[in-house]
Amino acid sequence: MTVLDRLLPLPLVSLAILGLWMVLAASPGLGQLIVGTVLAIAIPLATKPFWPDSPRVARPFVGLALFVRVVGDILVANWEVARLVVGPLERLRPDFVEVPLDISDPFVATLLGSIVSLTPGTVSIEIDLGARRLLVHALDIADREHLIATIKSRYEAPLKEIFAC
Repeated sequence: MTVLDRLLPLPLVSLAILGLWMVLAASPGLGQLIVGTVLAIAIPLATKPFWPDSPRVARPFVGLALFVRVVGDILVANWEVARLVVGPLERLRPDFVEVPLDISDPFVATLLGSIVSLTPGTVSIEIDLGARRLLVHALDIADREHLIATIKSRYEAPLKEIFAC
């Protein structure tokens, strides 16, 4: 194992942390880049013992496209949630939705749950690989089937492609 492998045990996670830090920074600059880099190295080092063995990344460029999509979805969802909570609360239609899973790998399922939770207005409540479902709570559900189809097409399908599962 090389020094680089020991310093960056989860390089894609480190890259994602740094990327999200820079995107969410109020004023990106050298200071934010340094803080983001320290976090991108420290968090994976500290949490590596808790991570399951991750599957092999088969399509890394699909992962990059998914990263861009998720960041865009986070920005759009922030705006939508802000509009919803500023408006009359009676308009909200919160509910739980069971999303059937086509993936069985615990690591990939956890990534899917994390992506859903990162997007404002939705929270992953439970990942049940035995029943092959993801329980999601959404702040406002107009169409349950549309939400399920969106999660499966925007997030689950690319994850299946990225990790060839």
